[in-house]
Amino acid sequence: MPAPLTLESTVAEWLDHPAGGPILRGVLEDNGQSPALLTAVRHFTMSRLVEMSGGRIGADELERLAAEANAAAGVSPDAPRPAPAPRWQERITQGRFAGSTVIITGAGSGIGRATASRVAREGGRVVAADIAQDRLDALANELDGHEVVPVRADITREDGVAAILAAADGRADALANVAGITDSAVPLHEVDDELWQRVLDVNLTGMFRLTRAVLPLMMAAERGSIVNITSEAALRGSTSGTAYTASKHAVVGLTRSAAFMYGPSGIRVNAVAPGGVATGIEGGMSSTMGRERLEPLLATLPTIAEPEHIAASVAFLLSDDSVNINGALLPSDGGWSVQ
Repeated sequence: MPAPLTLESTVAEWLDHPAGGPILRGVLEDNGQSPALLTAVRHFTMSRLVEMSGGRIGADELERLAAEANAAAGVSPDAPRPAPAPRWQERITQGRFAGSTVIITGAGSGIGRATASRVAREGGRVVAADIAQDRLDALANELDGHEVVPVRADITREDGVAAILAAADGRADALANVAGITDSAVPLHEVDDELWQRVLDVNLTGMFRLTRAVLPLMMAAERGSIVNITSEAALRGSTSGTAYTASKHAVVGLTRSAAFMYGPSGIRVNAVAPGGVATGIEGGMSSTMGRERLEPLLATLPTIAEPEHIAASVAFLLSDDSVNINGALLPSDGGWSVQ
């Protein structure tokens, strides 16, 4: 007899449940989501799936469906459940960023927020930049007692770059270029000029302008570490639309050129290429052609990572622990890039 289903049951437990599996797949289809997505989130609890849905899947509704599934399988909700499998635990390195000022863009959500949190808890002064003030306020409240300087800034604008630089107050030991947007999986012939320009502005030009502004501080100090977030889309053509894919390939070129140019100045420049991550980035597929081409590949995704998993990779490259690494492209993708 299967174990009872609850919101703390994993997606895998729901899928393996004789009544829960069909129910869960039906909920996703009703909300315009592909059941293929479930393969990569099997280890997530259903409560986490509710968070990731952005309100499209409600906790109350899932509790009702859990009761329905348990009743259909003749399982009491009070029946014992198996012990959960061990999960990865973040381990803070105390003082790793002590005395350092670290600029992090996209710090209000997802990978940027997780990186800002980790660096701050490891002793760094974090200049946390994001376009959304409410997200910055939430981050600052969460990290009360740590050095966090929130800066509402649009990195596509020169005044946004200037605001970030002013908040750094003449010092930048490290820079994490995390801010980014996607393109709804639109193929080339459907990309209009507005979408193309917006994606390139945020994912590439904004990164270029902020890095250009920060480099003189690092050159004067004769040291610094820059980490650019690229994507699995920088390693292949089958993960997103044309504009996003082109922008992330370009980030790799920017990274390698800067690593070569500024290595003799004591500045290291590396990139992290995440695979699937449970972030706040918009990831819908508005194009029928894009969906038809990309959706079958979702079933091959390795397990989707939490933002904290990627932040661990970014923090390592930002820190002096990566002293001998320059110009590297690190896939932090659960092995997707070797498939």
